[in-house]
Amino acid sequence: MQITSIQIYRYSIPMVPFTIATGTMDFAQNLLVIIHTDEGITGYGECSAFPMIVGETQATCYEMGKAFAAILKHKDPLDIAARMQELDGFTARNYTAKSAFDIALHDIAAKRSNQPLYAFLGGNTRKIVSDLTIGIDSPSTMASQAIDFVNQGVETIKVKLGKAPSTDIERIKAIRSAIGYDTTIRIDANQGWSYEDAVSALTALGAYQIEFCEQPMRTYNDELLPQLCTLSPIPLMADESVYTHHDAERIIRNKACASINIKFAKSGGITEAIKINDVAEKNNIPCMMGGMLESRLALTAKVHFAMAKQNIIFYDLDTCLLGHKVDPVLGGAQYKGMELIANDTPGIGASVDPTFLETLESTTI
Repeated sequence: MQITSIQIYRYSIPMVPFTIATGTMDFAQNLLVIIHTDEGITGYGECSAFPMIVGETQATCYEMGKAFAAILKHKDPLDIAARMQELDGFTARNYTAKSAFDIALHDIAAKRSNQPLYAFLGGNTRKIVSDLTIGIDSPSTMASQAIDFVNQGVETIKVKLGKAPSTDIERIKAIRSAIGYDTTIRIDANQGWSYEDAVSALTALGAYQIEFCEQPMRTYNDELLPQLCTLSPIPLMADESVYTHHDAERIIRNKACASINIKFAKSGGITEAIKINDVAEKNNIPCMMGGMLESRLALTAKVHFAMAKQNIIFYDLDTCLLGHKVDPVLGGAQYKGMELIANDTPGIGASVDPTFLETLESTTI
């Protein structure tokens, strides 16, 4: 099989502004990649740039995508390891842009084997129930949103924090006062706290039955994570501290986390995500499947991956529920409440409405 052409789209999705500790997004800065082959099999891949986290924008992904497409054209899409090694050899990092190509290659390979992606990855169907996230706002507004979530039947709420510890504590206090303790709460500081702030916030928040805290500090404070893990009454999950399996090995070796958040847009796609999960599983460190602001296309790939990997026991797969104003995806995983149901169509099982694609800036290599 040979790649004949690659279409690249600036896959912008308008959304209600969403705020985390590092900034606010008012549209999803996504990229869509469609890889065509000489056997008529087409692969779809998507990435979601989150510049305040990964340092990539939709514009940089679009430009890098052109270079990546030129490298991959006329090559065998089924040799995924070789193709991704070529992209890594061409440029360091740029994991978000790379992830869209990796996902599309896996879509092709699974379609060629006539298997849904989860089966191609060696897994079986299992129940995947996502949390639902509350962005940073006033304590009263966040408490009101938590009540709405509980009334909708949401069992696990993820709360964005990472501002002043005193206000963050008030946010959780208000939410627990509003919804009680039957609902699971996990928190994500998105690197927003200093070490001293993290100690203060986590110590106080320990009284509110928090499942875990994601990424309390900037990654340049990673050497302080082992000490914070010892002091914190809340287990810590490494997110931005783990981009690759090398990061996972370092963090685990230093006893600097209780769990790891895997994101395709952060790791470069499925190929590297498998390696991260393997390292974590070998060391009895559970993982979460997370994401940026992907549409249901990449979301569906994440659902397949989560089903295929038993070590992934936490699911943060609400990205396209975080204020997306349109859903241009055809097929793919569907929400039943917060449970995600994937079909058995070969590959990812999702594509994008051609009429929506006609409205987007694109290029073909």
